[in-house]
Amino acid sequence: MAQRKDKKPQPRRLSDREISQRLLRNYIRPHWPKVVMALVCMALTAATTAASAWVMKPVIDGIFTERNGALLWPLATAVMVIFLVKGVTGYAQGVILNNVGRLIIAELQVRMFRNRVRADLASFHDTSSGRMVSHFTNDVQSMYGAVATGITGIGRDLLSLIALIAVMFYTDIELAAATFVIFPLTVLPVLQIGKRIRKITGKTFTQYGSLNNHLGQVFQGIRHVKAYNAEERETNRAAKIINEVSRLRQKAMRVSSATNPILETLSGLAIVIVILYGGNEVVSGSRTPGSFFSFIAALLMAYEPLKRLASLHNTLSSGFAAAERVFETIDEVPTIRDAPDAIALESCRGRITLTDVQFSYSPKIPALRGVTLEVPAGKTAALVGPSGAGKSTILNLIPRFYDATGGSVAIDGHDVRSLTLDSLRGQMALVSQEITLFDDTVRANIAYSRPSATQEEVEAAARGAAAHEFILRLPKGYDTLVGEQGVKLSGGQRQRLSIARAMLKNAPILLLDEATSALDTESERQVQAALTQLMAGRTTLMIAHRLSTVRNADLIYVLDHGRVAEIGSHAELIAGGGLYARLWALQTADDEELSPWPV
Repeated sequence: MAQRKDKKPQPRRLSDREISQRLLRNYIRPHWPKVVMALVCMALTAATTAASAWVMKPVIDGIFTERNGALLWPLATAVMVIFLVKGVTGYAQGVILNNVGRLIIAELQVRMFRNRVRADLASFHDTSSGRMVSHFTNDVQSMYGAVATGITGIGRDLLSLIALIAVMFYTDIELAAATFVIFPLTVLPVLQIGKRIRKITGKTFTQYGSLNNHLGQVFQGIRHVKAYNAEERETNRAAKIINEVSRLRQKAMRVSSATNPILETLSGLAIVIVILYGGNEVVSGSRTPGSFFSFIAALLMAYEPLKRLASLHNTLSSGFAAAERVFETIDEVPTIRDAPDAIALESCRGRITLTDVQFSYSPKIPALRGVTLEVPAGKTAALVGPSGAGKSTILNLIPRFYDATGGSVAIDGHDVRSLTLDSLRGQMALVSQEITLFDDTVRANIAYSRPSATQEEVEAAARGAAAHEFILRLPKGYDTLVGEQGVKLSGGQRQRLSIARAMLKNAPILLLDEATSALDTESERQVQAALTQLMAGRTTLMIAHRLSTVRNADLIYVLDHGRVAEIGSHAELIAGGGLYARLWALQTADDEELSPWPV
């Protein structure tokens, strides 16, 4: 069986060429009919741009020089048609490209989300939520901007530039050759600027992730922020990140804008050559004023697409930096996944067996040191012991949130790594002290474990969890929105919804992770009664710091420093006088000291 790797291998960096090929093959090619339509519209836009420069020759020579009135209406009509076609095709290509971009963004975000939620639990602990959100928003938007700009640059700007250059060469080959010999000088500085832009963009998006993470933490913990008068402190922390983002954006703009003086200087030089050479030709009579104005109009019109093409490399560099992170998220392969020959767990009885299990979150900190235990089908076992003894780690290994470094974890004799994840987790229900409720209705939160459940089944689960009565007292009953993390409910109410969710799943194995530790006495009594009903007939493995809640467990495993120190029932362990007995004595003494409350 594959062992859990302590160090995650770093993904190979993708080259710009690989990113471009992947974008074209996987995301742009499926929309090729629309892209072709947009390119056709761009070609027409380019043609009309060139035509608007070419038409200057007959206007100047035929109307102003030769004073030929018969050309007025034909040329006026031609100009109107040129600009009408240019307007319509420009609108069409914009709409089409926006539609393609919208579909590409949606597909990227869906693929990212699908792969992200299937990733290992450890990867969520290693990556802040703010950085994950930044990948879904800033990175994808930057990537789309590069794709849209790239298509537009190739389709509209490059074709327009080619068409205008064709007009210039058609008008005067020698003058065009003399003018364009200087433009290759822009290539090297533009490439260097693009490399710097990519580095700056990477740092900028890292800071965006830090900002998103900070905002999320502060807004979720606003109660504690206010309780400790930390508003100004948190504002200063946010300001530090915001100012760093602002500095990086200014730096990116400064570097990107460095192409402007280069282009302006070279364009000015080109125009000077045209005026000196072409003007001299007109004065000497070797060239008509119309051909000169047609040439200079084409040259001036060529400046804008040339400028956009020069800045295209900067935009693509920024987009490729974002695309690299997007594809890294999409390509991430979880280490916790189905084996090629995995089988489905069916007709589960619920016997849980751990044999010489070892596990460490890092090489130097072992969490479990050869743990062996068994929970018979239909029985209740409790894990107790000091903090850091390994209780939660054992609970995490059973549904394969993590894989054991050594030994085996088995359900009904099947190693969990030989079972499909869907079938394994489908046989388990989890109730934790960290209650997760979504900003949705009460009904949706209960039915999260079984979305196909009917209203009658949802209500039956709520009754079993002693939640039906308080739900009916809510403003909209089962249709009441509970708020983010159930903020509109009390702690006991949230926990009972969590238990109702587990009841509705009706799984043969129940995992309880300190399900009543954060409740007051009255809420704990109600939740404990609901848990007793939920545990009936199920294999239950529970973690509890309050030893009074595990007195009736069939088996109690006492853990200490990642090992099983004692095994037995409550009475046996008390009689043994070991670690459990000492913990019981300490808790009993504390209860007597703390109750009743002083008045």
